[in-house]
Amino acid sequence: MKPIKVLITAGPTREAIDPVRYISNHSTGKMGIAIAEAFAAEGCEVSLILGATHLKPSLPMQIISVESAQEMYNACVKIYAETDISIFAAAVADYTPKDVSNDKIKKNNNSWQLELVKTKDIAFEMGLLKSSKQVNVVFALETNNEIEHARQKLEKKNADFVVLNSMRDSGAGFGFDTNKISLLYINGLTTNFALQSKQSLAKIIVKEALQCFHNKQE
Repeated sequence: MKPIKVLITAGPTREAIDPVRYISNHSTGKMGIAIAEAFAAEGCEVSLILGATHLKPSLPMQIISVESAQEMYNACVKIYAETDISIFAAAVADYTPKDVSNDKIKKNNNSWQLELVKTKDIAFEMGLLKSSKQVNVVFALETNNEIEHARQKLEKKNADFVVLNSMRDSGAGFGFDTNKISLLYINGLTTNFALQSKQSLAKIIVKEALQCFHNKQE
């Protein structure tokens, strides 16, 4: 029996302004790496597309290191068609500088305007390519109207379920070893999980994704 092939995006992206500066966020990649390790522990063939973080998984798997949102998108496109389950856990920049300076921008003026353009929505683009046998899971980190925004993501990105975590919850979100999540399903159901380690939540997410995949193969 062939191993289940899993694609996971994790960590932040960095959008270059010049050779010195970039736009990024506070993501560490802890949650995505924990999910990758949980899939590997289940015997899956894992490809981890990892943004700019010093963290690395402790279990053997394919690691594709990227910097920018475009690089992460390109990496996903190359392997998505061959994957069974895809988990989009990375904190991908929504915007990137329109123009990148080849030289360091000097501090000459009192103000500085930086024009930004949208990056590709990776989960959305992969959702357009998704077959009836594939499973896509997306993450939603919200600060207001959490359930409403998460359900919109679920439908827009053609996902099987969405993992919602809120910046309002103490001990959850970027940088912490713990998290508090809700799983929202395409059938309208929602399951809430109390604050716990990212490793234990990763096992829950992996179990749900594997069950969803097996159901689609019947």
